[in-house]
Amino acid sequence: MMEKIVEVLPDKEGLIERGLQLILTKIERAICDRGICTIALAGGSTPKPLYGAIATQDLPWDKIHVFWGDERYVSGDHPDSNQRMARQAWLDKVDIPASNIHPIPTDGETPAADASKHETQLQEFFGIEAGEFPQFDVILLGIGDDAHTASLFPHTEALAVQNHLVAVGNKDGQPRITFTAPLINQARWVIFLVAGASKRPALAQIFAPDANPLTYPARLIQPQEEMWWLLDGEAGAGGNFDGGR
Repeated sequence: MMEKIVEVLPDKEGLIERGLQLILTKIERAICDRGICTIALAGGSTPKPLYGAIATQDLPWDKIHVFWGDERYVSGDHPDSNQRMARQAWLDKVDIPASNIHPIPTDGETPAADASKHETQLQEFFGIEAGEFPQFDVILLGIGDDAHTASLFPHTEALAVQNHLVAVGNKDGQPRITFTAPLINQARWVIFLVAGASKRPALAQIFAPDANPLTYPARLIQPQEEMWWLLDGEAGAGGNFDGGR
């Protein structure tokens, strides 16, 4: 049965410090148990200092495989690219093999074609057949003020995708490529990093006893072992985190 853990840290610095501690623990456990760690990264501003902190660690980089939970449909060197942010903050600063970095392709003919291509890449890496879902060790996520996570936005087609690993998300008419909810839910450990007072209304609905997950997509997330919610003081102030998701 999945365990849900909510921690409210005093400030964003505390959030990043706790996130680093938790991720290092999970990386160590995955490598001890399975010989490698597979981790999918989140975009946005909140995890950037966390990636910088990871870059200062002495880790067995050859045993860590890095993926992304979603990506804007821009080139890998575009300022809006999640891949670019993570490379600059972390991956370009450590001795990780290039073959251990698995970005979402965004240079094909269409977003749908690249989503299909990445699904095939995941199947090949994990050695699974079509229709099967791999199990990531760690997936990092954030939420938006609208309670979206990855690029699973409220009332969009990607929320209904149940038989694929990867789908095309939609943000105000702009395509994105995203892990599907069923893929995220196969993960061993999901870690949400949430900062800022603007996230309180979304958190209230995510943790409400009853709310529509199509309106608040983060409610869809139910990993296999542990779901961690790390909140800074502004996001967590006054919250009731006993119910809901």
